[in-house]
Amino acid sequence: MARLILDTGVLVEAVRGRLDLGSLVEGGDVALPAVVLAEYLTGVELDGDPARQAAQRAFLDELLAVTPVVDYSRGVAQHHAVLLAHVRRAGRRPGAHDLIIAATARATDRVLLSTDRQAGFDDLPEVRARIVPV
Repeated sequence: MARLILDTGVLVEAVRGRLDLGSLVEGGDVALPAVVLAEYLTGVELDGDPARQAAQRAFLDELLAVTPVVDYSRGVAQHHAVLLAHVRRAGRRPGAHDLIIAATARATDRVLLSTDRQAGFDDLPEVRARIVPV
């Protein structure tokens, strides 16, 4: 059974109907980093269409009924520090949330599913990432 963790883009593409989340994670042990939940909910809050907001919240409620949220814990923070030092030594400045998501995947020994080709997850030590085409 694959241990997976989802990036925000995967949720966005799934709620928009451009990605079949069920088949993507079928049979997997799936989790969400807490920061992904925050990013997704920010998008819901910024959406001005009440009907779309309701659909986005319903999608999230269904997902959270079967998917645990991984908190930013002391263990995740330690992995985050290692990744942050790595990218700083390399002179890179990835998104702060991207590194937290990668650190959560690394700390929980999960494969990170993302739609973001630009995040540079593959260049991070001990982070296993798979880009999902949409």
